[in-house]
This record gives sequence, C-alpha cells and structure tokens, in this order.
Amino acid sequence: MNNRFLLGIDVGSSSVKASLVNADTGKCAASAFFPDREAPITAVKAGWAEQDPQMWWDNFKLALAKCMDETGAKADDIKAIGISYQMHGLVCVDKDQNVLRPSIIWCDSRAVPYGERAFREIGQEQCLQHLLNSPGNFTAAKLAWVKENEPDKFAKIDKFMLPGDYIAMKMSGEINTTIGGLSEGMFWDFKEGRVADFLMKYYGFDSSLVPNIVDTFSVQSEVSASAAKELGLKEGTPISYRAGDQPNNAVSLNVFNPGEIASTAGTSGVVYGVLGDVNYDKKSRVNTFAHVNYSKEQTRLGVLLCINGTGILNAWIRRNVAPEGISYAEMNKMIADVPIGSEGVVAIPFGNGAERVLENREIGCSINGVNFNKHGKAHLMRAAQEGIVFSFCYGMEIMQQMGMDIHKIHAGKANMFLSDVFRDTLAGVSGATIELYDTDGSVGAAKGAGIGAGIYKDHDEAFATLEKLQVIEPDEKHRTEYLHAYAEWKEQLIQKINN
Repeated sequence: MNNRFLLGIDVGSSSVKASLVNADTGKCAASAFFPDREAPITAVKAGWAEQDPQMWWDNFKLALAKCMDETGAKADDIKAIGISYQMHGLVCVDKDQNVLRPSIIWCDSRAVPYGERAFREIGQEQCLQHLLNSPGNFTAAKLAWVKENEPDKFAKIDKFMLPGDYIAMKMSGEINTTIGGLSEGMFWDFKEGRVADFLMKYYGFDSSLVPNIVDTFSVQSEVSASAAKELGLKEGTPISYRAGDQPNNAVSLNVFNPGEIASTAGTSGVVYGVLGDVNYDKKSRVNTFAHVNYSKEQTRLGVLLCINGTGILNAWIRRNVAPEGISYAEMNKMIADVPIGSEGVVAIPFGNGAERVLENREIGCSINGVNFNKHGKAHLMRAAQEGIVFSFCYGMEIMQQMGMDIHKIHAGKANMFLSDVFRDTLAGVSGATIELYDTDGSVGAAKGAGIGAGIYKDHDEAFATLEKLQVIEPDEKHRTEYLHAYAEWKEQLIQKINN
C-alpha cells in the first residue's frame, strides 16, 4: 500500500518550512526548513522591510526536496497541498505573472501614514463598522504607497497578492485569494459581505486588481505541468488550503469555535481568539479578521492580540539579572519558590516598542516595588513572567468586552509555555483551561489541505490524532492570590499610562 501524504508549507519571513504528514495516521513524516540561518530582509530606508518573493520559492523547493528525500515519497504520494504564510505582505505582478518589485512585508512601516489618513478621511465609524479595523499598516495601505511613490510600477500591476497567494500562483499558474486574505489586507467589507468598494475607491484602486476569491478549504487550484516538473510533484495535485500564519496557528491547534484561544509566546506573544459575532474594538487595540471557517452564513472572526514585550523580556532578564550561565529550565525552577505576586514586585513588560494594545503608546519596561532587604533575583525573574502573563490577560479583557467567552487556551508546548509559573499564572488569572500540543504551522497547513481536498470530512477528523501533551486547569485554591496580583499590576500600568 502506497503512503498518502499531505504537504504543508509555512512561508515565514525568517525561513520557509515544508512538512509531509501521513494522511492516514496524522503523523508528521518529515519536516525541513530553509535557509538554516535567518533569511535576509532588505531595509533600503529606516522602517522599510522587503523580501524577494523568488527567495521564498527557492527555499520552498529546497525544503520540499529534503522532505521527499527523507520519506522516499513519490510524486503520486502527495495528495493535497496547504499553505500558511506571513500576513499583511504585498506582492505585485504584471499580466505575465512577473513580480514587479520586492514584497513589502508585514514589519515594514512605510504605509502607516496612508492608513491613518484613510481612517481620518473616510471616517472612524465607517472603517470600524465595515473593515472591523483601522486601515492601519496593512496590505491596502502598502499598495497605496506603491501607487503614489512608484506610479510606473503601479500602472503595470495586473493583480496584487499576499505571500501565500504568490506561492500558490507559482505552483498553479492561477492567481486567487481568500476572504481571510482580503480581510487581513483591509480589502473585505464585513457589513456588505464583499470587497470593500469604498476603500478601493478612496485609494483609487481598480477592482480588476483583486484576485479571484476561493474558499479557504477547497480545491483552489492544481499543480501545473511546469511546476510539477520543477518540484517533482504530480500535475493536477490539488492546492486546497491557504491561511495567514496566525489563523493557521489556530488551525494547527484545532481552534475553530467561539471562545477558543490559540496562543504563542516567543519573542513576542500572540493571543488569537475566535468570535462568533461581528464586533470590533473601538480603539483598535486588537485586530479582527475573517477566521478560516468564516462565511457569509457563519460568522467566525479571529481576534488578534499581539504583545511585543514577551519572550524578549524573559531573555533580557536571563542575560542581565539571572545568575550567569543559567538555562531557561533552571530559571523556571528558581522562580517556582517565589510566592504568587512576587511579594510585591511588579514588572511592566512593554519594552519592545509601541504596543497596539496600549493604543500604540511606547511606555517602556519598568520594575516596581523592589525592597532591597526582601527581594532577590528570583523575585525579579518571577515578576517578569507574571508581567508577561498579565499583559496577555489585559488584552484578553478587551476580547471579552467584544463578546468573547474565553474558556480554553490552546498552545504549543514551547517557549514561555515551558514554564510552570507562566502556565499556572495564565490559567489562574484567566480562569481558562490550557491545553498544550505538539504541532506547528506547516503540519497545520497540511491537515488543512486534507480538509479542503475532502480527504478528511471535517476538522475533528483531521485533528483527531493531534497529540495533547499536557492540560493545566485553573488553580481555584489560589485564584484570589492570582487575581490580587493582576489587580496590583493593572493599577501600576494605569498609573504609568496616565503619567
């Protein structure tokens, strides 16, 4: 019996990862990523960030070849392909599908004034009610920058795309996108259920620039003869799933329903929750996009909270406060002996630039309440982890104000989620159960492809084999202590904001 594999691709700004998942067992058979060092990002001017889309394609080919070699998979064995990608990027191609300029990627800030002007001139109420966000620094504003600053190139654009759309185009020769993709670029009107004509008109974009829209879980296109030859795949293999990296991370963790949360806590932290009703934050402190299972008939929105000062604070504490040479695991053991609330030491973790959750204020990091006769390194180390958790909870309160009932948090067992203190504090303050899994974005994209191609009947079947590593229930015995520590932290934060 031949193996049936699903191919998942995760196009990041640092690398491109490919995974082959056995469709029958649900297990990952092989994974590879390229380059092995962080991919280059070009910054011609301060605040700019560009990448050559061809680099993504070249790295994907290397990762795929390694996976095929490791598994001995043949072209016929690959039954469906799914794509996850870095969100908010812009790729422009002409009528011959030639890339006209480097991609302006997610961390490029040149388009901020274009989004702010649109928000002001179109009107805050109309933007929030229809787009659920400020136009901000998203794909539409980046395209407006190209129109104003590179008119010759803009005139040649046949279609604009997101990074995942580009990879799909290279594989199939077809250009299409999803409602989720359009929503993350600020091109989707949730109130009217169509492309945001008012924003297109404001920026002077012709409707012909918008790619054809396909369903997230569907046979969106098929591998072309030329791509099949280049990749070693079979012509006609379906490309049957596509999503931005944060919605796809939620897919990887089987987060599809209202009230469920997917979280990551690396250098920065993300809390991504599913909302069952159309709503938005009036202060745009969180972003709202179409989730992977959104449709005009079924409202499923992904509410995205990003905290810049997460693992980067923990790493700073390890370098500058913790005993020299200590590992993160040893650090986590040390802080376990410090009482909840760090005996009055409070860490405000916002030391990695402006924070959207604070309405784009840059208030810096501070550690308060230190008593020289009482506190040591372990207190500062624990306060830092508690402060990171409290920033998550502060953002989750905004989600709850939007109508989200948070009762379960799904996360990969990695980074900050390796810390008992971090996990217990998050469960203790939020009251949510935390479930830790063994998965990643490329595996999630592969399983998404299985759903889209009809290999799995639904997401429950696709993720039936998802390995749950650990469950952390809220500690009701110490709940009052956790909530008191959070209240003290929030009081310090509000004082800092108001100063």
